[in-house]
Amino acid sequence: MAKKILMICGDYCEDYETMVPFQTLLAVGHHVDAVCPGKKAGETIATAIHDFEGDQTYSEKRGHNFTLNATFDDIKAENYDALVIPGGRGPEYLRLNDKVIEMVRHFFSANKPVAAVCHGAQLLAAAGVLKDRHCSAYPACAPDVKLAGGRYADIGIDEAVTDGNLVSAPAWPAHPAWMSQFLKVLGTRITL
Repeated sequence: MAKKILMICGDYCEDYETMVPFQTLLAVGHHVDAVCPGKKAGETIATAIHDFEGDQTYSEKRGHNFTLNATFDDIKAENYDALVIPGGRGPEYLRLNDKVIEMVRHFFSANKPVAAVCHGAQLLAAAGVLKDRHCSAYPACAPDVKLAGGRYADIGIDEAVTDGNLVSAPAWPAHPAWMSQFLKVLGTRITL
C-alpha cells in the first residue's frame, strides 16, 4: 500500500540526499511531498554536492535546483505516514524553525517511520527526539547526537542503522542500505 511521505528540505540540502530518496520512494509507488519553509510548490531549493576527496572533511559544490512539489504552509504532519530528512546544510537552519521542530516531534510521538541522513541528525537533536536512540550521521554531527542523549552509531559510510521507527545513515554512499531499511520500516513490498 502506498504511503504518503513528507520530505522537509532546505536550501543547500545535499543534492544526492534530496534527489535520490525522493525518486526512490516515488519509483516504488509512494507519494512524496517535498517542502521547504517559506516556499511554495513549483519553487526550488538550491542543493549542494558534498564529496569525499581525501581532505579532512567533505568538499562542497553547487548542485541542482530541486523543485518542490508542495507548499510548506499548507501541510499538516498528521496527514503523513512517514518523514524523510535529507542532510547537507539545510538542517542547520531548518532546526531554527518552530513549525519544522513541531513536525519532527509529531512523527516521533506518533511512532511513524523517519529516515534521516548525514546532517539530518542536527534537526533530530534540536527536536529533542534522540534520547536513548541509536542514530548515525555524518561524523561531525556525532557531538549533536550525543548531546541530545542519543547513542551515535559509528558505522561505515555505506551502512545504515534502524532503531525502532528511525532509520539513519552517515551520508549518501549509504543510500542502498538506508533506503532498503526505510522501505522495510514502511512495510513496502517490492516484487519482481
